[in-house]
Amino acid sequence: MGKFIQDFKEFALKGNVVDMAIGVIIGGAFGKIVTSLVNDIIMPLVSLGTGSMKFSDLSTTLRPEVKDAAGVVIEEAVTFNYGMFIQNIVDFIIIALCIFIALRYTMKFMKKEEKVEEEAVPEPTKEEVLLTEIRDLLKQDVTKKN
Repeated sequence: MGKFIQDFKEFALKGNVVDMAIGVIIGGAFGKIVTSLVNDIIMPLVSLGTGSMKFSDLSTTLRPEVKDAAGVVIEEAVTFNYGMFIQNIVDFIIIALCIFIALRYTMKFMKKEEKVEEEAVPEPTKEEVLLTEIRDLLKQDVTKKN
């Protein structure tokens, strides 16, 4: 049992697992932000263009509800709710676009940092210059003897 716990600790505390957990949490928060963007900003604008129609309300009745003489529903209506499908497609496209844009800017930022690190070659210290000169003199001395 002790070996199992030890193996589990090693697995759970590895950097990759922790990084993945952080990514999932941030992804959930990002999903909420994008969902709010779609539902609260974009879809109202789309509704203006389509005549105050919400995609989620779109449906076709396949079989109407059946009521008895007193007006009590005996059988519920069967509907084909294609509006929610359209809404989910719009959500997916917008989420994919937001992730694409975020990743694109992140990659550009990372490339800039890599270039800065490559360009930032430090000046050699006085000791390094002196040691380099000594090394070169020793090489010359060895080649002269041969």
